[in-house]
Amino acid sequence: MDNSVLKKRLSSFRSEKGTLKRISDEVLIDILFAWENWSGPAKDFYKDLAISKAQFGGLMGKAKKLRRDGYMAEGEFKEIKINSESGQIIESSPCNGVEIVWNNGKIIRFSQVDLLVDFLKKAA
Repeated sequence: MDNSVLKKRLSSFRSEKGTLKRISDEVLIDILFAWENWSGPAKDFYKDLAISKAQFGGLMGKAKKLRRDGYMAEGEFKEIKINSESGQIIESSPCNGVEIVWNNGKIIRFSQVDLLVDFLKKAA
């Protein structure tokens, strides 16, 4: 998500005095995802959002707590495909195929049985 969109979403939670109050969980998670994808310095990030360093720290703390508690805003599992010619990632509809629980409780989903069989052959 673009920082200008996040800035506008944050501005809807500003009081008349300019303080941020009652920011929704979805906005906090979106800010966390944007921060994780940010490649520049932290100062540039929070300046783009028109917030102070202290506000940024508070928002990150709340967002990380939400993530630890299991809140996820992006929705259900999305299958992705990689175009072998261009190397681009193509998103498709949610997976309705096979789902297995792998080591350490990791869940792996396959859209087709053939993909599962290939995976199991290579893993053996």
